[in-house]
Amino acid sequence: MMQTKILQETYTLSNGVQIPRLGLGTWFIPDTQAAEAVKNAVDIGYRLIDTAQAYENEAGVGEGIRNCGIAREEIFVTSKVAAEAKTYEAAAKSIDETIAKMGLDHIDMMIIHSPQPWAEWRQDDNRYFAENKEVWRALEDAYEAGKVKAIGVSNFLKEDLANILSDCKVKPMVNQILLHISNTNIELIDFCRENGILVEAYSPIAHGEALKNGEITKMAEKYGVSPAALCIRYVIQLGAVALPKTADPQHMKDNAAVDFVIGDADMETLKSMARIENYGEFSHFPVFSGK
Repeated sequence: MMQTKILQETYTLSNGVQIPRLGLGTWFIPDTQAAEAVKNAVDIGYRLIDTAQAYENEAGVGEGIRNCGIAREEIFVTSKVAAEAKTYEAAAKSIDETIAKMGLDHIDMMIIHSPQPWAEWRQDDNRYFAENKEVWRALEDAYEAGKVKAIGVSNFLKEDLANILSDCKVKPMVNQILLHISNTNIELIDFCRENGILVEAYSPIAHGEALKNGEITKMAEKYGVSPAALCIRYVIQLGAVALPKTADPQHMKDNAAVDFVIGDADMETLKSMARIENYGEFSHFPVFSGK
């Protein structure tokens, strides 16, 4: 099958490891459907698969990776330490459990899913600075033991990153954040870049809400592409990894049709677009808090 160019392009992490620029997010893909989704994605040419302990589909994702017919070293697998695991012991145990559950001998990257447990998401009274250092130490040890090839964080703000950077042995290699047209934290992106941290964009299509946005649709028409493709190309041009989530093979193909370039002036327009505030059924994010 003819791959689009983007599926063969990579970024280089601070430790020299290559990571694809476009991957498959698996949030909301049930465990029973995850293996099939992974196999379909790999057939299309995807080589980066992103899961998490909280998604409860690591077993299915692992099965898909083991049975997809592609050599293990050609696929980059990321999972995330549950946001509630805030001790060294809990984090270390969870990493071993993820590897066992996925049936793999290593995970390419393990990241902290959130600086706070989901029930306390973005509350400033407890940033869990001390606890996150402990979790980070567990990731550093897993990295040094060769259980994981890279380590990073997710949903970390500047202060959360500064806390880890203040005395870590290994710097975070990525920060996976909600990043899409109309929600672009340039200050955070710049801070990551200055510290050699690659940004990964989850929900680059704004949980699908971007597809209903008139301004985005109009600009996509200008480039002769779908609104989804415009959204994915946008985060890639910001220098981020794009992680659109879908179990639909046709959407996987459409999401990879991004071999075009958004002009500088249009990038500036998109960066400053009025914020999409309502994510429809996803407005209760984070879903894992049970809120």
